[in-house]
Amino acid sequence: MDPNSRFLLKSFRKYYKENAPLMPERFTKREFGFMFFDRQMVQRHMGFSNPDDLRKFMIAQVPSHSYYSTAYYRRPDAPTMEEKEWLGAELIFDLDADHLEGADKMSYSEMLVRIREEMKNLTDSFIYSDLGFSEKEVHLTFSGGRGYHAHIPADRVLTLGTHERRELVDYITCSGLNIDWVFPFRRVATSQFKTAAGNRTNVARDRLIPPPESGGWKRKMRNGLMDVVNDFCDADVKTIKQTYPSIKSSTAATIIKAQDDIKNSRKTLFDKNSMATLSKATQEMLVKIMKEDVAPRLSGEVDKPVTPDIKRIIRLPGSVHGKSGLRVTPITRDQLTDFDPLRDAVPSSYSDEAVKITLKKDYEFDMKGQHFSLKGETEVPEFAAVFLVGRKVAEFGHISERKDSLF
Repeated sequence: MDPNSRFLLKSFRKYYKENAPLMPERFTKREFGFMFFDRQMVQRHMGFSNPDDLRKFMIAQVPSHSYYSTAYYRRPDAPTMEEKEWLGAELIFDLDADHLEGADKMSYSEMLVRIREEMKNLTDSFIYSDLGFSEKEVHLTFSGGRGYHAHIPADRVLTLGTHERRELVDYITCSGLNIDWVFPFRRVATSQFKTAAGNRTNVARDRLIPPPESGGWKRKMRNGLMDVVNDFCDADVKTIKQTYPSIKSSTAATIIKAQDDIKNSRKTLFDKNSMATLSKATQEMLVKIMKEDVAPRLSGEVDKPVTPDIKRIIRLPGSVHGKSGLRVTPITRDQLTDFDPLRDAVPSSYSDEAVKITLKKDYEFDMKGQHFSLKGETEVPEFAAVFLVGRKVAEFGHISERKDSLF
């Protein structure tokens, strides 16, 4: 075993001696899986009949990563999935910062802030509101790495199949939203006239706006349209183009004309829930903005393959993450608001004792209220060393000392 793995294993063992893992509901029906520092394997198809057995296993084996199944099985320790006999599965939503746009240019701390905001949007705009789950039904967890999990073990979702769970993902991510369903056309007769073939009627096709009592995506889009209307009335052309890239190729004259049109109808649009007072060109410009700019911003972030997978394994709460040393931490919605993993998910079993490390590159971060600006060979508290070595930002020990010991 290399020095880095040996150091992490020692710190993790100390943690597991002082902290018992948190047992998921109906844990005797769950499959458990583990990865290790000292062997290249994944050990799955394990079951535990009581919490003490799991704790003894983790102290003795010291896994680098610990997982449990979101599914319930009649025989969770059976060697094949068919033999396990699937009984149901929690509904899981997983957010990981590496899926964020521009994540490769963010620092670890920046990713944590961004993904926390995405999780707040997911819970508040979708899970608690549109999907109707209560806070008591939803178990939120910091993953220990770069994201968050929402576990919903409610009885009414346990037997949902892959297709139904994928539909929930599509709803949250706004996949396949029909803009003509949100803003449908209404045909209204405007005049009649006689022709040689008989009477004919002129018909106007105007877009309707979802009424205020609408739910789901219609409500979101109504509120979003209100913001767009306010922007067109209050902002200049340059700002509008920057805010709504879908119309950046429109001329200034076209946008100014739409602004005048919208200003004249500002007071009546949402009273009548109709765009009938707007020109056809302005109506279609607004609908284009709502489809291409606003809807994606209102959608939720979620790891699409995770939720439909009814036999998934996921991080075990109370375990520590092998690539960060941070605790997989259950939190409430209130705690999520300003949750800082580098403050709130650092195990207390890691000490302040100085540990020698060698940075692979200059690195600056805040942890447990301390600011670190590091380079080369240095010493940091154990809690910081575990984090840096786990993330492969640093090597355990001073490399120069290792080289000297060879001669």
